[in-house]
Amino acid sequence: MIYLKTEEEINLIKVSAQVLGKAHAEVAQWVKPGVATKKLDTIAEQYIRDNGGIPSFKGFNNFPASLCISVNEVVVHGFPSNYILKDGDIVSIDCGVKLNGFHSDSAYTYPIGEVSKEVMDLLTATKRSLYKGIEQAFDGQRMGDLSFAVQNYVEERGYTVVRELVGHGVGRDLHEGPEVPNYGKRGKGIRLKEGMVIAIEPMINLGTKSVMQERDGWTIRTSDRKYSAHFEHTVVVRKGKAEILTTFDYIEKVTANTSLMVEA
Repeated sequence: MIYLKTEEEINLIKVSAQVLGKAHAEVAQWVKPGVATKKLDTIAEQYIRDNGGIPSFKGFNNFPASLCISVNEVVVHGFPSNYILKDGDIVSIDCGVKLNGFHSDSAYTYPIGEVSKEVMDLLTATKRSLYKGIEQAFDGQRMGDLSFAVQNYVEERGYTVVRELVGHGVGRDLHEGPEVPNYGKRGKGIRLKEGMVIAIEPMINLGTKSVMQERDGWTIRTSDRKYSAHFEHTVVVRKGKAEILTTFDYIEKVTANTSLMVEA
């Protein structure tokens, strides 16, 4: 089902999204070599709960953590663990918050220490592709317009788009309709309507688009084990221009003028 949100509901999602953005920033302060990914999860959960929220992911279909933490070739749905971040890694931090009955969802991929120009370019292109998709998320457009904008931007630069995983509607449930692919054809797909709240989340690979699932039933990694990047915003479809409900502002205050910063 696709639920169009009222202004009151959109405002509640915005409140959730502010807690989410600040939780991301709390985590960003600890994203560095020598830190175990499970520590990042503890920090996020504590902040979310201290601010009246519930981690959206914890317990969702039995997912064991508050964050999806995906390192290097892991595309999405990685588990926090005893893995110690090291120089040259990249790490996607995906988080959701439920507050006042509504979810918000966003993700950011960080370079750890010194990464190669090739890898940094992947992160930059993936982040920029997110905004290319958002530019098309206005009333009257087709989903394919949004999807094509993401796909075209990254494929022109030699990257590939994961097909098996897509964005989604967000609201009272973490995952609602519609699906939001990162590939498609202009003029195709459902028509976007004002009040749709969707998570747009490009998952872009340095090598092949092919992915595989690990035996844990969650972790998705690239088949060729080359790096994958992931950025996500929750947005509401408006007339003329989408409104971004989540925020990277708090993250970017922490990462400004550091090696963690990813240009957009």
